[in-house]
Amino acid sequence: MSAWPSTMKVGPIGDWPGDFTRHRQVSKFSAGLTDTLHLLDREIYHLVDTKAQQESAELLVAIPAGAFRIDGRPYANAKAEHPGVIFSIDSRHGHLSYPCDTFRSWEDNLRAIAKALEALRMVDRYGVTKRGEQYRGFLAIEATVAPSGFATADDALHFIGVLAQAEPDRANVRAVRTVLRAAQRSAHPDAGGDAATFQRVSLAEAKLREEGLL
Repeated sequence: MSAWPSTMKVGPIGDWPGDFTRHRQVSKFSAGLTDTLHLLDREIYHLVDTKAQQESAELLVAIPAGAFRIDGRPYANAKAEHPGVIFSIDSRHGHLSYPCDTFRSWEDNLRAIAKALEALRMVDRYGVTKRGEQYRGFLAIEATVAPSGFATADDALHFIGVLAQAEPDRANVRAVRTVLRAAQRSAHPDAGGDAATFQRVSLAEAKLREEGLL
């Protein structure tokens, strides 16, 4: 099991800040997720002065809300809808936010962020800056919270039905699945949709699975 930093919150992405990278790269990283998380934990330690700052660390991943365990960590087999990640923290330099979708897997994008934090820290180490000026360009980028879920299965059915322009029969699992897939296609960013709506479709799917309708 990957050693997630114990104080870091992990959750699904809401809105992606800006446009997605059109042509993502294959990374040259060879380290696994566990090594990346150890590196990130070390960089969090160097960014904070207080426990409250440490506990503000948050990672947003494009994994559906229903694919997270009760402890807030994603299941090992959870699949991300896109590889973008956003890491944010209330550091001694202010609130910092780092989105990255340069590479084809969310694990590689998280490692890119961790390595970037390490490189920024090295600027201070070599005496080039004195007051963390290298972090200032990231102060204005805000990570977004995930959209809210659905109170009832009927609300979730209505939402996907509007997107799919169809009325799902809740008594017919196959029909519900068909409408859900149509809603996913309609909302997908690659098809002209947006990340927030696509995430809402994932939340609708989670509610329908919870209620036994899928």
